[in-house]
Amino acid sequence: MAWMTFFVHVLALACMPALFLGAWGLSRQLASPGRLSIAALVMYGFGTVAAMIAAAVSAFIFPNVARQIATGTPAVSDAARIMFNYTVEIVQAFTRVLVLMSSAAIVLWSISIVKSKQFGTSLGIYGCVLGPVTVILVFSGYVKLGVHGFGMIVLCQAIWYIAVGVGLWRHETT
Repeated sequence: MAWMTFFVHVLALACMPALFLGAWGLSRQLASPGRLSIAALVMYGFGTVAAMIAAAVSAFIFPNVARQIATGTPAVSDAARIMFNYTVEIVQAFTRVLVLMSSAAIVLWSISIVKSKQFGTSLGIYGCVLGPVTVILVFSGYVKLGVHGFGMIVLCQAIWYIAVGVGLWRHETT
């Protein structure tokens, strides 16, 4: 389990530069005098930093602490449990920042999409609804940021990102 956790989070870290590059391309495509797309890129950048911290803690600290819990003396295991709970709180905090910032970025990009009508109004409306609903569900406590809750958020946001990516690709080929 520790190896799988390690590889999943290292893969996420490895993908972040490509995801940010795509966000930069989207912001350039949607650039307008209102600068909403630039504000969205800034929000996305802050979310990416939070994601890097959460993923790094999950990949490089959790496995070591879990190993100390499993193999240490009772005193070491007790201290490791405290450290494990502390790192869980750190990961949760940075994951909340990621959700907030990525949701804000999606809303700002979506407003730009609706205004410019570049990728279709329905995609913009989806993003304008998705962002606030995600934030409300997470910060109200209705959706927990465990594997399933965070996975649902990633899936819903991935639908938006993939649709935007297809729109960017189509724009590039025309």
